[in-house]
Amino acid sequence: MLFQHVAIAGLAHIDAPRRLSTDEINARLKPTLDRLNIRTDVLKDIAGIHARRLWDGAMLASDAATLAGVKALADAGIDPSRLGLLVNTSVSRDYLEPSTASIVSGNLGLPDTCQNFDIANACLAFINGMDIASRMIERGEIDYALVVDGETADLAYEKTLERMTRVDVSEEDFRNELATLTLGSGAAGMVLARAELAPGAPRYRGGVTRAATEWNKLCRGNLDGMITDTRMLLIEGVKLAQKTFQVATQKLGWVVEELDEFVVHQVSKAHTAAFTKAMGIDPKKVMTIFGEHGNIGPASVPIVLSKLREMGRLKKGDRVALLGIGSGLNCSMAEVVW
Repeated sequence: MLFQHVAIAGLAHIDAPRRLSTDEINARLKPTLDRLNIRTDVLKDIAGIHARRLWDGAMLASDAATLAGVKALADAGIDPSRLGLLVNTSVSRDYLEPSTASIVSGNLGLPDTCQNFDIANACLAFINGMDIASRMIERGEIDYALVVDGETADLAYEKTLERMTRVDVSEEDFRNELATLTLGSGAAGMVLARAELAPGAPRYRGGVTRAATEWNKLCRGNLDGMITDTRMLLIEGVKLAQKTFQVATQKLGWVVEELDEFVVHQVSKAHTAAFTKAMGIDPKKVMTIFGEHGNIGPASVPIVLSKLREMGRLKKGDRVALLGIGSGLNCSMAEVVW
């Protein structure tokens, strides 16, 4: 769907403070690596991830999302009472129930007129949240919406490293769990508004989505770990991205050379290289953060967008492509006009 009346009124990100280097992880895994005779440094040399960020102490997904929400609302300059919708898009969650969104809503003191719910769609959920909120704004149902995401990978690291250092772990088990060690923590928030209420703000044009759910078994995760077929996930993910990109060229009028920035879901060096090559994207137009932050799941797209703005890299009128893909497999591509 394409939107005529939706603007990004506020945008914010929060970097988790604790840096965990790949060298530290490799040192802990050394007994297993030696026993299995694994010499390739997959995390650094292939994934290109030299570090990732974790939280200090106990940080719930709702806590991280709340911090990002407060920051995004301040950036938009609106009172929380004006929100008509809160969407939480985190893979991480406090409980199976209640929804993490309800906890964030309570933390922010939102009014009883503000709908709130979670959207779960792996690493694609933030873009899905933007789309649902924008539909409600476009129809005139609400004036403002807040989309948040708080990722906490700390438990996954603790439990995965425990399993990978057991004396009986097999090479297959080791490789299946390795992708978990590419994850990172962080948070993001975005306030979407009716465009006339945010004059001069970047416009959200909308986007397109395609699915290849026959590949839903390639990556399966819980809060304490993840099993991934990285090879097939890369192959089929790129195929789906190419299909979605073709639709975007038709529906959004995309010509790859005319787009100014590409905000790509941050997975790894190998994924980003394959992605940009398949779509013919100039790598200079793709800012990457996975090297120091890892894969922050659905928060990665809004975090990169926020960092681009923070760096002053976005100019008025720039066309920014948002490219997201999530295990399942699902893919969305959308456009923001700055």
